[in-house]
Amino acid sequence: MERFGQPAYRARQTYEAMYNQRLTSLDEITTLPAALREALKAAGHVVGLPEIVQTARSIDGTERYLVRMADGETVETVWMPGGDGGERGDGTQAAEEEEHPTHDDDDYKRATICISSQVGCAVNCQFCLTAKLGIRRNLTPGEIAGQVAAVLNRQNVEVGRDRINLVFMGMGEPFLNYAGFMAAVGLLTAAMRIPESRMTVSTSGILPGILDFAKETVRPKLAVSLNASNDVVRESIMPITRKWNIAALLDAIATVPLRPRERVTFEYVMLGGINDQAEHASELIALLKNMQAKINLIVWNSGPDMPFHEPTPQDVAAFQKRLRDAGIPAFIRRPRGRDIYAACGQLKRTLEQPAPLVAIAPTATLPG
Repeated sequence: MERFGQPAYRARQTYEAMYNQRLTSLDEITTLPAALREALKAAGHVVGLPEIVQTARSIDGTERYLVRMADGETVETVWMPGGDGGERGDGTQAAEEEEHPTHDDDDYKRATICISSQVGCAVNCQFCLTAKLGIRRNLTPGEIAGQVAAVLNRQNVEVGRDRINLVFMGMGEPFLNYAGFMAAVGLLTAAMRIPESRMTVSTSGILPGILDFAKETVRPKLAVSLNASNDVVRESIMPITRKWNIAALLDAIATVPLRPRERVTFEYVMLGGINDQAEHASELIALLKNMQAKINLIVWNSGPDMPFHEPTPQDVAAFQKRLRDAGIPAFIRRPRGRDIYAACGQLKRTLEQPAPLVAIAPTATLPG
């Protein structure tokens, strides 16, 4: 704005229009004089959001979006009306809403948005379809926050009234795009006015990222994909364990200061016959019994050509009971959007190459 001879408040007006009002073109920013808007356009400046180019709707109301960035790369973002129960027991207001839902749904929306941080993923967890894509690039802070803005616009969400939770659990490892992820958190909190207490970031266990995260003054809640009770099993399904074992991971997590009542979430994807037996529960209890932690048990969501199977309901229930009997809060996370490959570990970019824009059909189902 200085280069255009404008006062500083014009920058604040533009910032407010882009992030809080979520406007999608310069022409919509009517707080700016028309002559200024034309000058900005003539100089090549544009305002826009990542584009939702395809959508699939689950029988449970979940929507999975293929979101295209300006360079044609695509990621997937998920809207889960009512959430998936992932916040239960974490000691925050979002947990209270999950555990004691009200029935005035006509008055506000309650939902969770699952956001991607990278195009693909480099971590190579063996049970996750996203791992098969490899890594293409990091998303920019604007692309990360832009996914949220695009979904909020599509769903006509009013931030501050509607109860929206964000989970950085889509494509990619947020702590391998640490600067971009944290800059996006800044946009989401300061500009889009979504409290960090309504955000959860999931990491596979990137120790430098966890140590940096511990020093942040504004930070989401922390979730760690543990998925095994010992290093041998974890290394077989999460090769990153070769670099940082469970003991080192827990030491790093212990440096993260927790808010009053807050608990670290450990995500535990249950794989039939691999990590779902009584001995695994006993090992997990020994690991976490002295931590301010909760566990989300996630029944593995299947995918094509994956060498795993779901645990039995009896094994899942017995596993949860052992944890709870030992005093560790344990919750079975509700799967959302399995039928459209929108559940945990199923995001895979339906289009592998950039494609022309297609019409969005709210009830369409994507192939695969």
